[in-house]
Order: sequence, then C-alpha cells, then structure tokens
Amino acid sequence: MSDLDAGKSGSFKIGGDLPVHRLGFGAMRITGSGVWGPPADHAEAIRTLKRLPELGVNFIDTANSYGPDVSEELIHEALHPYKGLVIATKAGLTRSGPNIWTPNGRPDHLKAGAKKSLRKLGVERIDLWQLHRIDPKVPRDEQFGAVKELLDEGLIRHAGLSEVSVAEIQAAAKIFTVVSVQNRYNLVDRGSEDVLDYCEKHGIGFIPWYPLAAGDLAKPGSLLDRLAKAQGVAPSQVALAWVLKRSPVMLPIPGTSKVAHLEENVAAANVTLSDADFAALDSEGKRASAA
Repeated sequence: MSDLDAGKSGSFKIGGDLPVHRLGFGAMRITGSGVWGPPADHAEAIRTLKRLPELGVNFIDTANSYGPDVSEELIHEALHPYKGLVIATKAGLTRSGPNIWTPNGRPDHLKAGAKKSLRKLGVERIDLWQLHRIDPKVPRDEQFGAVKELLDEGLIRHAGLSEVSVAEIQAAAKIFTVVSVQNRYNLVDRGSEDVLDYCEKHGIGFIPWYPLAAGDLAKPGSLLDRLAKAQGVAPSQVALAWVLKRSPVMLPIPGTSKVAHLEENVAAANVTLSDADFAALDSEGKRASAA
C-alpha cells in the first residue's frame, strides 16, 4: 500500500455483497456555492474525482439535488464506467436556489429522480440509492413503497435512508431491506448515537455526513490539538480517525473539490488512536455535544 491509501481504513460490505473501503468521498462540494450550479474550478473538480481511485477511495456518495444534477454529471465525466467503484446517490429533495432544500417524497417524484440519476450516471442499475429525506407531507409508507418498487424493478441494487431515527429505520425495514443510514455525525455532534448503535447491531452501514467537524475541540491547546501535534497531523485528521474507530459499520464521506484537501483527508487512514486517546476524545466530544 502507498502512504495514501483509503484501504487502510478497513472495508465494509454494503448490503452484505458490495465491498467498499470504509473511508469514502462525499461529492456535494464539487458543485458551486450553496451546492448550486457548476464548480468554480471545473478542471480541479475533475482532477479531484480522478484522484479518488488512485487513492483507494472506491465509495462515492452523491445526490441528484447536488447542483442539481451537476455532481452526478461530473462523476460521470471523470469516472465512468466506474470500474471497481460503488456510486451511491439520493433523491427526495428539490432545489429552487442556492442553499434551498425542499423535501418531495411523492412516489412518482422519487421514482422519476432515480431514473434520471440512472441516465446522469450512465448506469443500468444504481448500486446504492438512498431516500434523502422522509417528506412529512407524504405518508412515509408511500415513500418506502416507492423504494421497494425501484428495488423490485432492478433499477437499484440496494436502498438506504438519510436523517432518520431508529423508529423510522424499523418502519422502513418492514417494506424493504435498509442497508445504509446517512445521518449527521461527528466528534461533537452525537445526536445519532442510538441510530449508530442500531446500525452496528444490525450490520447496516452508517454514513456520517459532516464527519470532520470538531468545533472548539480543535482550538489550540485542546486535547484534539495536542494529539494532532503529537502525531504531526491536522486536528481534522484525528477527528476523522476517531470517527473511523468509533464503529466497524462507519463509512465517513468527507468531501472537497480540491486534490490537496482530498489527500489530507485520505491521510487520516494512517492515523492510529490508542484506546485511551479514543476514550478521552469520546468523553470530551460528548461534553461538547451536550453543551
């Protein structure tokens, strides 16, 4: 293995049959400001995507709402036909402008979104398709039923959920097999601990978004800062190493539109935390989360 190899993060089988390296890539930031329109530097975004397989990153998470469509189109441009890569996408949010996100869980909208993603990504079947949000205005079983139809029709291989509770996972699991859950989670954002524990118990991949955040824990002189300095790495790399050590079902997807930042993120797979350091960070993170 090279010094920069996401394979060092370990592996996980999504749905029991899709092996990926646990340290993945989130493709939201390759779009424009406010996750709207094309990136400021198209060539650098393409270079960043092309660097992924060279660094052993073989799990890429995107959504039809990123851009919208822009992220999927860039992934297609840079990486199609995706040899050895698992491309996950999502639907269920509509966009009317920068930083504006509106749930739409109507079954016809979800199914149309999945079919559009098939075309944008240039595939006959999506490896992992996730319901981006459960729309509170649409009966959730109707939304879950649409996911089941996509599975039954063979348009998607596996299905997951995003920003959900344990009760919502259990409700969805009555209609289709939930293989992944994508909730906000990091060292100082611990509101999904019960969801993570449930996923670990049931072999469900947990995809934490915003995984690098450490807030005040990263300030000079903090425990995180001291641990980072001791290893000669960035505090964000220690925070990501902590996330990876937290659970074997954890699949963090830090995102960026720049090669240098991508390489810095992948280097976190080289960071080893002792059980004592992990526990100390865990305790500080929980205190910060509760504050």
